[in-house]
Order: sequence, then C-alpha cells, then structure tokens
Amino acid sequence: MAMVSKHQESNLEATPVVLNGEQLIPELVAAVVYDHVPVVLDAQALRRVIACRKMVDELVAAGKVVYGVTTGFGKFSDVTISPQDAAQLQVNLIRSHACAVGRPLPEPTVRALMMLRANALAKGHSGIRPETLQLLLDCINRGVHPVVPEQGSLGASGDLAPLSHLALVLMGEGEAFYQGERISGEKALTRAGLKPISLQAKEGLALINGTQIMTSIGTLALIQSLRLAKIADVIASLTVECLRGIPDAFAHEVQQVRPYPEQIGVAKNLCSLLRGSKLTTRQGELRVQDAYSLRCLPQVHGATRQVLAYVQDKLAIEMNSATDNPLLFVEKGLVISGGNFHGQPIAFAMDFLKIGMSELANISERRTERLVNPALSGGLPAFLSHNPGVGSGMMITQYVSASIVSENKVLAHPSSVDSIPSSANQEDHVSMGTTAARHAAQIISNVSKVLAIELICGAEAAEFVGAEGLAPATRVLYDKLRALVPPVVEDRSTSRDIENVATALLEGQWLQAVEAVAGTLF
Repeated sequence: MAMVSKHQESNLEATPVVLNGEQLIPELVAAVVYDHVPVVLDAQALRRVIACRKMVDELVAAGKVVYGVTTGFGKFSDVTISPQDAAQLQVNLIRSHACAVGRPLPEPTVRALMMLRANALAKGHSGIRPETLQLLLDCINRGVHPVVPEQGSLGASGDLAPLSHLALVLMGEGEAFYQGERISGEKALTRAGLKPISLQAKEGLALINGTQIMTSIGTLALIQSLRLAKIADVIASLTVECLRGIPDAFAHEVQQVRPYPEQIGVAKNLCSLLRGSKLTTRQGELRVQDAYSLRCLPQVHGATRQVLAYVQDKLAIEMNSATDNPLLFVEKGLVISGGNFHGQPIAFAMDFLKIGMSELANISERRTERLVNPALSGGLPAFLSHNPGVGSGMMITQYVSASIVSENKVLAHPSSVDSIPSSANQEDHVSMGTTAARHAAQIISNVSKVLAIELICGAEAAEFVGAEGLAPATRVLYDKLRALVPPVVEDRSTSRDIENVATALLEGQWLQAVEAVAGTLF
C-alpha cells in the first residue's frame, strides 16, 4: 500500500470506513492510516453511544458510587467526588496524566491509535458523549494529529500517559501536528475548522483507559511484517539462484510429511518464485544438499508465519474490544470495574512478534554471509568485489547486517516478563505491552534493512552468475532493485542505498510487482 504525503487530509472520494466497534481489521486500519480514507460512525453504534451516555448522566445525578465518575482514580478510588466536581475531575485527570516523554509517535501510529480508540468507544460501553467521539473522528479526517510522546506507559490501566496527550488536544490544549506544523492543540483545531470540547463525567477516563497505543503500534508492525515475510521469500529465492541452490528441498513431498500449513505455504512460494530459473541445480549435480539457510527456508520462514498468524489473531480481537474501566452495560443496568485495560495479551503477542521477525533477519544475514564469503559462495568473487583487494565490494555490508541482527537479539528480550507496581501498589502488576510493541516496531525496521542488504548483495551476485538466468519472478525484483541501486562496479557508500531499499520493501510495491508475475504468494 502506497505511503502518502504526511500532510494530506482525508481522501474524500474514497468510500469511508465505518466504525461499529466490531469489524475492524488491519487492512481497514491501513486504508485510513496510509491512504487517508475517511472514517464515519455506524448509525447503530451511535445509538449505543447515546444510550450509554444517558446512563452515565443518570448515575451522576443519582449520586451513585462509580469508579472514575464519582470517585478518584487508582489509589484515590475510595475518595468520593461530588456531582458538581465530576467534570473538573475529568479535566484534572487528563492534565495530570499527560506526562509522557520521548519522541512523538510517528503520524501513522497516531492516526491508527485515534481510529482504534474511536472504534472501542463505538462499542457503547464507555459512556462517551457523541460530540466528543465525533470530534475524535473529525480530527482523523481533517489531519489534526496530536503530539503523543512514545514513552510512559506501563501497559496496564491502559496506555494512560500517552493517550492523555491525545485527549489534551480534544480539549484545545497540548500540541498537534497540522499541515506539517507543530502548533498548539487549540490552533490546530481552529485551523481545521473544529472546536474543542469540555469534558464531562467519565469522558476523560473513557479516552485514556485503553490499550490503543500498544495495539496501534502492533497493528502497523504486523502490516509491515506480513509484507516483509513475503518479500523475504522472494529475496531468499534470488539468493538460492545466485548460490546455485537445490530446490528439491522445497518439494511438496517433503512438506507433506511435516504438514505445518505455513511451512507448506512458504515451500509453494519458493517453487513458484524459482520456476523457470536457469541457475538452480538438482541434488547431486554440484553438491548433495545446501546449507541450512537455504535448505530450511520453508521450515524457518514458515515458523515466522506461524508467529504472524498468532499475532494477527490477537490484534483482531483487541482492536474490536472495550478496554477501559469501568464498563457500562446498558441493557442490564450494570457498571462493572474490571481489568480489560490490562495489556498482557498484546504484550505476549508483541514479544512473540519480536522473536519471530528477529529470526527472519538472522537467517537472512546468514545467506548474505554465503554470498560474500568466497569459501561458501561456490565461485563468486570475494565480497562480490569487481576488483578484489583494491576494492572491498560488499564486505562491510555484511558487518552492518551482523550488527543489526545482534541489536535485534537485545530488543527481542521479552518485555512481558517484567512488571513494576504503581499507584501505591493498587496497580501491582503491569504488562509492559507498549514497551514490547515499541521494540517490535524497531525490530521490524531493522529486519527491513537486513533484507535490503541481502537483496543488494544478491543483485551484485547476479551480475557475476548472469541475471538473464534468473527466474521470471526474481528477475522482476532484480529489475526493481536495479532501477534504484546501480551495480557497485567501483566501491562507493551504499548507506543510502540500503535505507532506500528498506523503505521500498516496507511499502510493498515491489512485492505487488513480483506477485503480478508469480501469482499471489502465501
């Protein structure tokens, strides 16, 4: 999916994405985040929101004890708040909790978290007013993007600190990016033709007591991971060709006796991608079997696909869940304080994603080593240099790849095994899910660079073995690469090349071009 200008407002010609709290999927998130498709609230969802809000107003008028509505927060949950102070309680909540630090989250992440928060509110269990929810949708559609610092969430009680910066802008406070400029929230709303809201009872809590930071980061990381997992099969196929690999290992018979669907799917990908190659060999011609980084591609890449399937399943549930506290159940007249804000399911999923994608990079770096190491490449020049000795060729690109995969090993340490008590031990176990998601996003970025290095080295190897012998599908990727990165006949800095190729891999157009030739990949 193509990236868009960071200052673009909604694509008014596109069919809007309708939010009802039940049917959001990553593809719809991507449409709003990257293609700026507008969002609207489902009519039935609006009725639920109105009914739930009426219940909140009745509870306040009756002086009922409801956490976060007529009581304080966290350790202050036993402090009773008068109906006259209910609105000020919410304002104070947002101002005091807006203490996140660090770099602002990227615009795509902010768009995603706004959309996910709106979808959770649309379920009709949070007590938000319709006009507050509509302002959130208007900010998405008109390109008002709150400045949300990335650090400060424990991943339980919701992503309180970062989400408070989102709520500040709806109040006309805080800061936002609008049309490329970082300005006050009040100015951003005014320039977009919008007016701030005055928070009423329950609304501040409804806006910040949820898992939308970790879920938005995780959803965008998943979207990129799915692209990288497919293009990794293509890049690996090119490497197999340049190393005169043996596709026999990808035969259907081998996969059927260990019938993981993902392993079978990757093996089918490899067979499709290598069809028509004049460079691959059969077992026994040059060697009996290949090294693991080639021969075990279905098993290793397939296992990463299993991880992605698990993560996708968990995110699909989370992005359509009510994750604040307390929750209101209008039909039964119930207000229940629970723990849906706890990010443990997503923390585990993000840690699993970190591990799975790190392995995709690990095995890629090993293939890069085989391309540049004359003892392993089967006749390719040392470091793919056109003038060995005088020229170092691709020697140090492998160093960079090795450095990145080692960094990933640190980032892949599970965040979810940590916890730290907060709010005077009232909140005595937390998930660290947002930290896990942030590290996952960094790992995905790193993986794109490792794959970019393998692809650049594979294209250099193709110059020596003969690019005309590549399979039709891998030749498409080679041609796309060559349109961006010319052959390294003489030594030059390839830093920018690696960055540019990594960006192209994440955006997905090259994958689409390959699939136009090879067919849709698993």
